[in-house]
Amino acid sequence: MMEIARLSEILRESGIVGAGGAGFPTYGKLSDKADTILMNCAECEPLLKLHRQLLGTHAREIMQAFALIGETVGAKEMIIGIKKEYKGTIAALHQYIDEFPGMRIHELPGAYPMGDEVVLIYEATGRVVRPGGLPIECGVAVFNVETLWNVYRAVWGQRPVTEKYVTVVGEVEHPVTVRVPVGISIGEVTAMAGAVTVDDPVYLLGGPMMGNFGQPDQPVTKTTNAIIVLSGNHPLVLKKQSRFSIDVARAASICCQCQTCTDLCPRYNLGHPIRPHLFMRAAANRDFRDLEPFLDTMFCCSCGLCELYSCPQGLAPRSMITEYKNGLRKAGVKAPERKAAPVQPSRAYRRVPEERLENRLGLAKYNVPAPLDDTVRPAKTVKILLSQHIGAPAVAAVSVGDTVSEGDVVAKAAKGLSVNIHAPVSGRVLEVSDRYLIIGPQEAARG
Repeated sequence: MMEIARLSEILRESGIVGAGGAGFPTYGKLSDKADTILMNCAECEPLLKLHRQLLGTHAREIMQAFALIGETVGAKEMIIGIKKEYKGTIAALHQYIDEFPGMRIHELPGAYPMGDEVVLIYEATGRVVRPGGLPIECGVAVFNVETLWNVYRAVWGQRPVTEKYVTVVGEVEHPVTVRVPVGISIGEVTAMAGAVTVDDPVYLLGGPMMGNFGQPDQPVTKTTNAIIVLSGNHPLVLKKQSRFSIDVARAASICCQCQTCTDLCPRYNLGHPIRPHLFMRAAANRDFRDLEPFLDTMFCCSCGLCELYSCPQGLAPRSMITEYKNGLRKAGVKAPERKAAPVQPSRAYRRVPEERLENRLGLAKYNVPAPLDDTVRPAKTVKILLSQHIGAPAVAAVSVGDTVSEGDVVAKAAKGLSVNIHAPVSGRVLEVSDRYLIIGPQEAARG
């Protein structure tokens, strides 16, 4: 059996972080306090496909990595959380599940945001993570599918993280999921799906609910899951481009306090102290007599349901909450201590079906097959960000003019929570700064 310290060292040296979301260094999740580990195959956002595809293609290898983590931390149970409609992937898992004692498959409803780890933990184990707390506090550690694939490659293949799977969908000719070097540009990856089919494309990186706009020259990072190409006048794009001052004015004029934003809030329904309707009332009227609605913004997971699905007036609770939450953090305010209330008895009836959400967002027509191309696509030049994870940025370990080979360490983990970064391609270092480095063909440097 591998010791936690040894596996942690391998994961840190190999540059493995959560392959989605904020990119938490995976070695930081290894703990003997975890009696249960969870594999997240819930594809939290609509239109994303890579996790079910990757797990269906490499089921045994990913389960092997999952079992290794479970054995290393001494977990009593290993649960694969997967939406029940992913029938092909579930069939692939059933081929090998008997090889892994203590591992089971938990089928999840097709609702959003099922991939939120707090929601997933409750669905699969019945445990409620403390408001503002970490999963390990209730004995659980969560790993997504691509992260486990990277663990497998690091342990059994001695391969560091140099590649990323990305789903490209929306206004493109041939939606596809591709395997590309970290640092390749968004524009190059989009071109792998054929021509863009609109004249005014906007690139939404991540999912339609929680993703952010990007530019074609922006690099793919270890957490880039999807590129959704939409027209600049798509309702979702226009909604995401709203201004805070206008959002506040609209809330002051038309918020009717119907409470739908709170009633459908997944964290509220798990007993967390976030009540968007009370925040909207206080913020819209600039009523600061009771600070609790403002402080409780710290418990919002920013899933966006209140803003993009629930509100019958089309208001922007999530955006306003985010503005206040960021302001509090900037001022050094920490989340208050709160205990979870009992889970709402009506929670099961307040889930938002993903299909209905896609229709509400005007995205249903883009939910088409995006087949996985499991060959590594080439890139001549890559821009590698030194901060692709939560924690301290890696520190550049190369200089301009250095020749590197694919897999070489080009940035070393800093003190504290950090991981190594490796060269995704072979070539010569063209530029180094405190934020990024660029690797290109050797002939480019000579020129």
